Amino acid sequence: MARKRWLRKHIHQIEDESGQALVEAALAIPVLLLLVFGVVAVGRVTEGKVAVQAAARESARALAVAPSEEQGVIDALAAAEAVAAGYGLDGGQLTIKVDSGGFARGATVTSEVRYSVSLSDLPLLGFLDVDVSASHSERTDIYRSREVAAQ
Repeated sequence: MARKRWLRKHIHQIEDESGQALVEAALAIPVLLLLVFGVVAVGRVTEGKVAVQAAARESARALAVAPSEEQGVIDALAAAEAVAAGYGLDGGQLTIKVDSGGFARGATVTSEVRYSVSLSDLPLLGFLDVDVSASHSERTDIYRSREVAAQ
């Protein structure tokens, strides 16, 4: 009889699952953290891509409507930098290239903007830097007067 009680007591101790939750948490937490930081990283890269597209679009538009090629390049660079600053992009990581296409009537002007999105402050993804870029082209107006540029 004493043997049965002893056996029941030890079988109950073997079936005890009090440490199982701790083991499951230890296995699940790193996966969940990687998932959370991955979502944050994707959000930052997406925000950077949107900002770069907007900067390229505004830069090309500023160049296309400028009165002269020289003024257009200055306006295009300023527009891209202003839009990037509005989105909170670091100017040191930003590269802007503009091509006036000869700045003739009906010519195509192009702006290309690149930005390096830094993920160094994220604990599990700190080794990544993602480069995003966008290019936008616009045509200068065929019927626009060039008298302003000649003055």
